[in-house]
Amino acid sequence: MLNTVRHAITSGCLGLGLWFVAGSALSQEMPPLPKPGPEHEVLGQDVGTWDAVVEMLEPGKPPVASKGVETVSLMTGGLWTVTDFKSTIMNAPFQGHGQNGYDPSKKKYVTSWVDSMSTGITLGEYSYDAKTKTMKGWMEGPDMTGKVMKMTQTTEWKDADTRVFSMFMPGPDAKDIPTMRITYKRRK
Repeated sequence: MLNTVRHAITSGCLGLGLWFVAGSALSQEMPPLPKPGPEHEVLGQDVGTWDAVVEMLEPGKPPVASKGVETVSLMTGGLWTVTDFKSTIMNAPFQGHGQNGYDPSKKKYVTSWVDSMSTGITLGEYSYDAKTKTMKGWMEGPDMTGKVMKMTQTTEWKDADTRVFSMFMPGPDAKDIPTMRITYKRRK
């Protein structure tokens, strides 16, 4: 019995030692980690806590408004932001979570989004116009019924502490109609 225990301990230590040696050799051959560039500074401007006014829009009707809070943090390394959003939408509690980054191979900003009103993940791509301080692009994912929709979106930075997000969906004539607007104010 004692020999079995000694053998198990020796084998475990030997395995752990080999794992460290292999890990050390791999780390020496690993290419350098990517570094944030100017594109990531655009992402960084969203870091903080934001009070939000959410307006659900429907043609011919007044907007239905609610309030929310968004928290945006920068992941270690500075390549991605993580967004957590809480609100009440259509009289129901709402929670969403997103990741945003820059894909140098696509030369586009990329995003993923999940929330409490959908059973699937939504993915998107955006371009940033520094002159107008506007991000424009699309997201595609399931709506509340599970039907996959492609939405266009715009975020405009009015100043360092104010930004406006607008979402558009295809209407009956296939032309985009505004369906949501969120005005964010950064907390001090």
